[in-house]
Amino acid sequence: MTTNATANRVPNFSAGPATIPTAVLERAQNELLDWQGRGMSVMEVSHRSKEYVAITEDAEAKLRSLMDIPDNYKVLFLQGGASLQFSAIPLNLLKDGRADYLTTGAWSGKAVKEAKRYADLGLGTVNEVATGKDSNFTDVPAQSDWSVSEDAAYFHYCANETIHGLQIFEPPQVNAPLIADMSSCILSQPIDVSKFGMIYAGAQKNIGPAGLIIVIIREDLLGQASEWCPLLMNYEHQAEKESMSNTPATYSWYLAGLVFDWLEAQGGVEAIYKVNQQKADLLYQTIDDSSFYNNPVAPEYRSIMNVPFTLADSSLDKVFLAESEAAGLMNLKGHRDVGGMRASIYNAVSLEWVQKLVDFMIAFEKKHA
Repeated sequence: MTTNATANRVPNFSAGPATIPTAVLERAQNELLDWQGRGMSVMEVSHRSKEYVAITEDAEAKLRSLMDIPDNYKVLFLQGGASLQFSAIPLNLLKDGRADYLTTGAWSGKAVKEAKRYADLGLGTVNEVATGKDSNFTDVPAQSDWSVSEDAAYFHYCANETIHGLQIFEPPQVNAPLIADMSSCILSQPIDVSKFGMIYAGAQKNIGPAGLIIVIIREDLLGQASEWCPLLMNYEHQAEKESMSNTPATYSWYLAGLVFDWLEAQGGVEAIYKVNQQKADLLYQTIDDSSFYNNPVAPEYRSIMNVPFTLADSSLDKVFLAESEAAGLMNLKGHRDVGGMRASIYNAVSLEWVQKLVDFMIAFEKKHA
């Protein structure tokens, strides 16, 4: 049933916290005050109760099915966001060794900067194998130019740079265990989890509300934490406690399970990937067919989740944002480090919404070119 609130939903292109499927919000709304006939909200239920534990087990099972996660991987539902993992990863995996980092944008840059803090304290050595800074993060340095370590404890990279709109679609071919930040591309396309030592992702883009971080880690990487590692950041400890060493983000975890249900109803990751590709193709084609708009990213690395673009006349930026908002197209302002515009077209952003954006862009160009 369409309510007034549903009818008032507008196309939201926020990079995160981002759009959550309307069907998920409606279900959560219906269950908010009286979950499963218990006369209380799910956020009021003890995380230790068998009823809530059933929610967590169901959410993990659905995520494992959606991503085809092998049995020798632990799935953790933690707190602190993806940025906390910039510290947790070296504290768990560096252990007086050497780690390789590929820098392709703002988020991988923050990760290597944080890891180097621990290296400076004597925890190990951090090697930045290459950086795309010289190209303003519009391209990925050729792998032949990377200074890869022979004995790295792990190799870290960001699969999709939310700010710069750059995506690495195929995992790097290296010998060390791959650690991938997939915060803004998880569940958007099929991936082979077995190629990775660890995948981590903040929830607020394709999984649900902010406050939750998912870590998928191969079991042989557990048990290597530095003595400096706080207990709540220790992957082995959290795996043993089934992500409940302390009170978890219960409502975010519950909503993530609802999003997994929704994604299954769409046909799973394979099906949503086809829609995501359609959305991206439509938007990029509109940009490429115009001399009024521009996307600077090398075509082979263009993100299908985050599409930054600039106007030929930057003095029209504020006009574009004002008129797009007046047209009901929300949160299109680009990140301050890049400028211009950015449309984040995550799983919950429909093809219809992207078509509305494209129609507006074409009309705006005719009006102001």
